[in-house]
Amino acid sequence: MGAQWKAKHREEAANAKGKLFTKLSKEIMVAARNGTDPDMNPRLRLAVEAAKKASMTRETLERAIKKGSGQLDGNINYEKVTYEGFAPHQVPIIVECLTDNVNRTISSMRVLFRKGQLGSSGSVSWDFSHVGMIEASPANKDSDAEMAAIEAGAQDFEVQEDSSTLFITDITDLDLVSKALPAQGFTVVSAKLGYIPKNPMTLADEALAEVEAFLAAIDDDDDVHEVYAGL
Repeated sequence: MGAQWKAKHREEAANAKGKLFTKLSKEIMVAARNGTDPDMNPRLRLAVEAAKKASMTRETLERAIKKGSGQLDGNINYEKVTYEGFAPHQVPIIVECLTDNVNRTISSMRVLFRKGQLGSSGSVSWDFSHVGMIEASPANKDSDAEMAAIEAGAQDFEVQEDSSTLFITDITDLDLVSKALPAQGFTVVSAKLGYIPKNPMTLADEALAEVEAFLAAIDDDDDVHEVYAGL
């Protein structure tokens, strides 16, 4: 059983890494439409940094940039589409997709939302704040998250259970705060635009497990880029 379990574990890890690389490549391709120079294209710079942290090879990264900017034949144009609705127990969720076939994606969403409720545009987004989200880890034990947030220009911060900090910014300040945090003693792990719930719900363990299974099924879809839940 030991060898079989290890083989299965390696396969699951490889599949998970493959899905992550697919999502990162899509983000790079979409970002590269607005220019291939990361210094002049903040979205591309953040996407490239995320890909490097995930150990994406330079060849794969550069190919994604060339595909997105139209330098390669067979270029795929990904479109961002957002879906809103409810998970079980009326938990509001926002699902962001990057897809080359909207009809395929909406068909998948209808199936995935059968245990919940697929809503119309605006049905739950009013209950979320659209913000910049920067995950950063302290460079040393003296790093002060509150002082870093103030000095870097973040609107708020949340210290996570693993000692990392989530810095919340205005959507227009995401790149500026990301660049400012290292000087305040924090190493940026990821930076993106996203949604945080205004009125997060608290569920009992059994209900929470049901919602988490629902969210995991959605996140597993190849077209899904990000999932945000009001929890």
